[in-house]
Amino acid sequence: MDVVTFGETMALFQPLGEKNLAHAPLLTRGVAGAESNLAIALARLGKKARWISRLGHDPFGDIVLGAVAGEGVDTSLVARDDAAPTGVFFRQIHPHFGAQVFYFRAGSAASKMSAADVSETWFAGAWHLHVSGITPALSDACREATLAAMNMARSLGLTISFDPNLRRKLWSEKAARETLLAMLPLCDVFLPGHDEAEFLLGPGAPQELSGELLDCGPRLVAMKLGERGALGAAKRGAMTVEFIEAPPFAVEKVVDPIGAGDAFAAGFLAAWLDEMPLEKCLSRANLLGAMATQFQGDWEGLPTLAEVELIEAGRGGVAR
Repeated sequence: MDVVTFGETMALFQPLGEKNLAHAPLLTRGVAGAESNLAIALARLGKKARWISRLGHDPFGDIVLGAVAGEGVDTSLVARDDAAPTGVFFRQIHPHFGAQVFYFRAGSAASKMSAADVSETWFAGAWHLHVSGITPALSDACREATLAAMNMARSLGLTISFDPNLRRKLWSEKAARETLLAMLPLCDVFLPGHDEAEFLLGPGAPQELSGELLDCGPRLVAMKLGERGALGAAKRGAMTVEFIEAPPFAVEKVVDPIGAGDAFAAGFLAAWLDEMPLEKCLSRANLLGAMATQFQGDWEGLPTLAEVELIEAGRGGVAR
């Protein structure tokens, strides 16, 4: 197993066509969750990924499990809960305000995950753990589970990546800032957006903030800069930091921006685990992030490794 990750994945409902939820007679149904998005993206890139969670014993749980397992992700350690439901959320794209999300996840099965659930079985045969800042926001028990998983993975010699994935609707700014900063020293690779770095440390230029984040404990920071691409910062010796900027992968039109950050993280990690140079890791991350914006849904349009290599080589596929 290359990568282990855990967190909540929910059933997702969106209007069919360009309508808002209040006036859409038909909704499409999918599944989405930051950690499963990443696991699916990694599987398509040829990595072996394990996703761990809790789902209700309900049709939505069946849908989530079938979708994630159907993408080649190991779901053997996903637990089913008879007493708590699978989370559900609704999303609409507003022409002026962008994506608007409405959660129905309070008391969900995934929010019941606790430190007692974390065991060495989670990490059997794995090299790397990926966590996001969404899981500790679900409940106090999930926060303790996240910290326990990071500490256990570190004790077992796994490397750890951490995407803050800030969700202001899930917790207070004070709780978010304190928890995310407490997680920083436990990771090797930190994957924030520029806005998330400013949330944690205050206003600053990307390079300045990346250096400050390295001082908090990670040995590598890959910062998402949106239309400006990405910035990588890595420790090179006790007193030296290397900064590398990677240009964006340009797209003509953004169809759906949701899931781009998870795709960015997957693209980066897949290349990093293959020990590619930092510049290549950032370039691959930018490509995956851009590709995620070209399709409706969080992960459905993500490319395979063969497709990525064709795009990077400037070639299209064989149509017929």
